[in-house]
Amino acid sequence: MDGSLTYLMAAVVVLIVVVLVFVVRARRRAAARPTGVPPAARPTLDGAHRLAPGDRVRIGQREYVVSGTIRLVEGDWSWVQHLLDDASGTPHRLSVEGDGDPELELVLWTAEPGATVTPGAPTIDLGGLRYTWAETGQARYTATGETGLPPAGTMRYHDYQSGPNARLSFEAYGEEGWRVARGDLLDPADLAIRPTDDGR
Repeated sequence: MDGSLTYLMAAVVVLIVVVLVFVVRARRRAAARPTGVPPAARPTLDGAHRLAPGDRVRIGQREYVVSGTIRLVEGDWSWVQHLLDDASGTPHRLSVEGDGDPELELVLWTAEPGATVTPGAPTIDLGGLRYTWAETGQARYTATGETGLPPAGTMRYHDYQSGPNARLSFEAYGEEGWRVARGDLLDPADLAIRPTDDGR
């Protein structure tokens, strides 16, 4: 009898701990959501992947318009890059990688057209940061909207990383030269999506 009572009490304690963990996580997620953003505008994995030209995206305090989308496939892996326009005139893009939380990775990229660095070295110094090589590859792409690219082709890339959140990318579409961009890893809570009202 004592053994059964001990087992029952242990089971109750475990249940209480599990409930508390769920409650704490729910509160943290609620606190991390942008205030003043209607539920329909909050990010979802499907929404980030399905952005299309004309959709509006708010990242932090800045709003962007999606001008084009590039979908890339390398073997079994695929990811999306949405080209973003804002009032600054500086090219930006939002990359969406992964199949779901916690693997989802959102990175806001800012073009560095004046950068003179080239890929290949184990480390690269740029803008006061030292980036370390992460991966290299080649993917097939399809492009829609205003991307300045043919509708389909291939893209070569070199990716570098500095610390947990800073990124550096080199991309070459077709036979063109390297495009250099610096990226910042985003918390999904920093992203709000306002799709066009076209029934998608």
